[in-house]
Amino acid sequence: MTDTPQRTRPLRVLAAMSGGVDSAVAAARAAEAGHDVTGVHLALSANPQSFRTGARGCCTIEDSRDARRAADVIGIPFYVWDLADRFREDVVEDFIAEYEAGRTPNPCLRCNEKIKFAALLDKALALGFDAVCTGHYAKVIVNEDGSRELHRASDMAKDQSYVLGVLDDKQLAHAMFPLGDTVTTKEEIRAEAERRGLAVAKKPDSHDICFIADGDTQGFLARRLGKAEGDIVDESGTKLGTHEGAYGFTIGQRKGLRIGTPAPDGKPRYVLDISPVTNTVTVGPAAALDVTALTAIKPRWCGTAPTGPGTYTAQLRAHGGETEVTAEPVDGELRVTFAEPVRGVAPGQAIVLYDGTRVVGSATIASTTRATASV
Repeated sequence: MTDTPQRTRPLRVLAAMSGGVDSAVAAARAAEAGHDVTGVHLALSANPQSFRTGARGCCTIEDSRDARRAADVIGIPFYVWDLADRFREDVVEDFIAEYEAGRTPNPCLRCNEKIKFAALLDKALALGFDAVCTGHYAKVIVNEDGSRELHRASDMAKDQSYVLGVLDDKQLAHAMFPLGDTVTTKEEIRAEAERRGLAVAKKPDSHDICFIADGDTQGFLARRLGKAEGDIVDESGTKLGTHEGAYGFTIGQRKGLRIGTPAPDGKPRYVLDISPVTNTVTVGPAAALDVTALTAIKPRWCGTAPTGPGTYTAQLRAHGGETEVTAEPVDGELRVTFAEPVRGVAPGQAIVLYDGTRVVGSATIASTTRATASV
C-alpha cells in the first residue's frame, strides 16, 4: 500500500490554503513532489470583518493575504474563491439549527464534508484538477487494487482523521494530505515553514469556531436565537434554577450552571438532558452520564460499508480518546454498544469508527442509552 502523495505521476493539485502554517507547508510539499499545484483561499464570509480578526488561520482578510504571500513564495498560482453563501447555509445555519434542537454539532466536521470536500472538490474536478490538497494530519492509503483507505496520521498527537471521517470513497480518491506521514512536533513544522521562507511560520494556530468573532458561542447563539428563559431541574423534576436559553448548554457540562442550591451529596452536577420542546435543562450526578449504547444517523463510509456487526474502536470527539465498541448498520442507522460505559456523549456529535488506524466511517449521534435511563 502507498500513501497518495507518493504517486509517481504528477497531478494537477488544488491546494486549499487557509492562511495557516499547516496548509502552506502542505502546498509546498505537494509542489516539491513535482505536482502542478494551484493555491486557493476560500472566502467564507460575505463580511470578513464580522469573523474573528487577528492571525487565526481560517476566515479573515489577513488570512487571505497570508495565503497569497505563501503561494508567491512557493511559486504557484493563487486564487480566492467565494463560498460564503454555501458556508453560511451548510455550516453556520446548520450549527444554529442543531443547537436550537438541543444537539451539539461539530462545525469543523461539517465544513470538511460540505465545503472542502464537496463544494471545493466538485469545482476542482470540473476545472480539470486531479486532487484537493489540505493541511490535515491524516493519510490516504492506496491498495494494490486501486481502492483507497483513510488512516490516522503517523503522529497520533496531531491526528485529524476524526473530522475527515465524513469523506466517502469518491472523495478519498481525490484527497491529498502531505502532512499525514509527518512524525514531528508542531515546532518542527514551523521550522520547516521558516526554512521555506513562509511568513506564516510563527502564526498562531486557530482553535476556536471561525465564524464566532469573539469566541463567545453562547452569546452568538443568543443573538441569533434570542433569550428564552426556562427551568433547570434535577432528575425528579424539582426546579433548581433558571436559564436564558437551553441552547447554551451541552450534555456533560459542569460549569456555568448557576444553581444556587447544592446537591444533597455535595458533589458537582452535570447537564444530563436538554429539552428544546419544554426549554428545560436537566442536571444530575456524574454517574447518570454513563452511556452504554447509542444510535447514530446519516452514516458515511470511507469505503465499503460494513454488512453486519463488527468490533471497532470509536472516537466521540475531536480531541478524545478511543473506546471499544460493537457496531452494526441497521435500516440506514448505526447501532453501537460500548464495551465499557462512557460519559459526556451528546446528540449531534459525530462518532467515528476505526479498525486499527483505518477510518471505517462516521455517523451523527441521534440518541443514547444510559446505564440508568434512556435519553
